[in-house]
Amino acid sequence: MKHQLDFGRINIINNNIAEIVINKDVDLSIEMMEQCEKIYSECFTGNFGLLVNKINGYRYMYETMLTVGSNTKMKAIAIVNYNNEGLTQSNRIIKLREMDELNIKNFSGLELGWQQAFDWLNKELSGIS
Repeated sequence: MKHQLDFGRINIINNNIAEIVINKDVDLSIEMMEQCEKIYSECFTGNFGLLVNKINGYRYMYETMLTVGSNTKMKAIAIVNYNNEGLTQSNRIIKLREMDELNIKNFSGLELGWQQAFDWLNKELSGIS
Protein backbone atom coordinates (compact mmCIF):
# COMPACT_ATOMS: atom_id res chain seq x y z
CA MET A 1 0.00 0.00 0.00
CA LYS A 2 1.41 3.41 -0.97
CA HIS A 3 0.63 6.77 0.60
CA GLN A 4 1.57 9.73 -1.57
CA LEU A 5 2.53 12.93 0.24
CA ASP A 6 3.40 16.37 -1.13
CA PHE A 7 7.00 15.82 -0.03
CA GLY A 8 7.43 12.07 -0.66
CA ARG A 9 5.75 8.72 -0.19
CA ILE A 10 5.32 6.00 2.39
CA ASN A 11 5.18 2.39 1.24
CA ILE A 12 3.70 -0.12 3.66
CA ILE A 13 5.86 -3.15 2.94
CA ASN A 14 4.23 -5.61 5.34
CA ASN A 15 2.33 -5.67 8.64
CA ASN A 16 5.20 -4.11 10.60
CA ILE A 17 7.56 -2.32 8.18
CA ALA A 18 7.12 0.95 6.32
CA GLU A 19 9.49 2.49 3.80
CA ILE A 20 9.68 6.26 3.48
CA VAL A 21 11.13 8.05 0.44
CA ILE A 22 11.42 11.84 0.68
CA ASN A 23 11.52 13.90 -2.52
CA LYS A 24 14.69 15.64 -3.68
CA ASP A 25 15.59 19.03 -2.13
CA VAL A 26 12.91 18.92 0.59
CA ASP A 27 13.51 20.63 3.95
CA LEU A 28 11.78 18.10 6.21
CA SER A 29 9.74 19.93 8.84
CA ILE A 30 7.98 18.85 12.01
CA GLU A 31 4.65 19.29 10.24
CA MET A 32 5.75 16.85 7.56
CA MET A 33 6.85 14.37 10.22
CA GLU A 34 3.42 14.71 11.85
CA GLN A 35 1.80 13.73 8.53
CA CYS A 36 4.01 10.62 8.46
CA GLU A 37 3.15 9.79 12.08
CA LYS A 38 -0.56 9.97 11.22
CA ILE A 39 -0.08 7.39 8.46
CA TYR A 40 1.97 5.12 10.74
CA SER A 41 -0.79 5.27 13.36
CA GLU A 42 -3.43 4.41 10.79
CA CYS A 43 -1.45 1.51 9.29
CA PHE A 44 0.16 -0.10 12.33
CA THR A 45 -1.66 -1.14 15.47
CA GLY A 46 1.45 -2.70 17.03
CA ASN A 47 5.18 -2.18 16.94
CA PHE A 48 6.82 -1.42 13.60
CA GLY A 49 10.08 -0.55 11.91
CA LEU A 50 10.94 2.16 9.43
CA LEU A 51 13.15 1.81 6.37
CA VAL A 52 14.36 5.29 5.38
CA ASN A 53 15.32 5.12 1.70
CA LYS A 54 17.53 8.18 1.12
CA ILE A 55 17.69 7.77 -2.65
CA ASN A 56 17.00 11.52 -2.95
CA GLY A 57 18.97 14.31 -1.32
CA TYR A 58 16.99 16.24 1.28
CA ARG A 59 17.54 18.01 4.60
CA TYR A 60 16.12 17.79 8.10
CA MET A 61 15.28 20.99 9.90
CA TYR A 62 17.00 20.98 13.31
CA GLU A 63 13.72 20.64 15.23
CA THR A 64 12.79 17.67 13.05
CA MET A 65 16.02 15.86 13.93
CA LEU A 66 14.96 16.07 17.58
CA THR A 67 11.71 14.19 16.84
CA VAL A 68 13.00 11.39 14.58
CA GLY A 69 12.15 8.02 16.10
CA SER A 70 9.97 9.45 18.86
CA ASN A 71 6.99 7.22 18.06
CA THR A 72 6.84 4.71 20.94
CA LYS A 73 5.73 1.91 18.59
CA MET A 74 8.65 2.51 16.20
CA LYS A 75 11.19 -0.03 17.45
CA ALA A 76 13.87 0.13 14.75
CA ILE A 77 14.98 2.48 11.98
CA ALA A 78 17.13 1.33 9.07
CA ILE A 79 18.60 4.14 6.96
CA VAL A 80 19.77 3.37 3.42
CA ASN A 81 22.27 6.03 2.30
CA TYR A 82 23.53 6.42 -1.24
CA ASN A 83 26.26 9.01 -0.73
CA ASN A 84 28.52 10.53 1.93
CA GLU A 85 26.25 13.53 2.43
CA GLY A 86 23.33 11.28 3.35
CA LEU A 87 25.51 9.20 5.66
CA THR A 88 26.89 12.32 7.37
CA GLN A 89 23.36 13.61 7.95
CA SER A 90 22.19 10.24 9.29
CA ASN A 91 25.17 10.05 11.65
CA ARG A 92 24.42 13.60 12.85
CA ILE A 93 20.90 12.54 13.82
CA ILE A 94 22.20 9.40 15.54
CA LYS A 95 24.73 11.47 17.52
CA LEU A 96 22.16 14.15 18.37
CA ARG A 97 19.71 11.51 19.67
CA GLU A 98 22.35 9.31 21.31
CA MET A 99 20.96 9.71 24.82
CA ASP A 100 17.56 8.46 23.61
CA GLU A 101 19.18 5.12 22.69
CA LEU A 102 17.23 4.80 19.46
CA ASN A 103 17.62 1.55 17.54
CA ILE A 104 19.02 3.00 14.30
CA LYS A 105 21.43 1.47 11.81
CA ASN A 106 22.95 2.80 8.57
CA PHE A 107 23.26 0.77 5.38
CA SER A 108 24.93 1.54 2.06
CA GLY A 109 22.54 1.72 -0.87
CA LEU A 110 25.49 1.03 -3.13
CA GLU A 111 26.10 -2.38 -1.51
CA LEU A 112 22.66 -4.04 -1.55
CA GLY A 113 21.79 -1.88 1.45
CA TRP A 114 18.03 -1.90 0.89
CA GLN A 115 17.82 -5.68 1.25
CA GLN A 116 20.24 -5.67 4.19
CA ALA A 117 18.17 -2.95 5.87
CA PHE A 118 14.94 -4.88 5.30
CA ASP A 119 16.47 -8.10 6.66
CA TRP A 120 17.85 -6.25 9.71
CA LEU A 121 14.44 -4.70 10.44
CA ASN A 122 12.77 -8.12 10.25
CA LYS A 123 15.35 -9.50 12.68
CA GLU A 124 14.98 -6.55 15.07
CA LEU A 125 11.19 -6.81 15.03
CA SER A 126 11.01 -10.60 15.33
CA GLY A 127 11.57 -10.63 19.08
CA ILE A 128 9.22 -7.72 19.83
CA SER A 129 5.54 -8.16 20.43
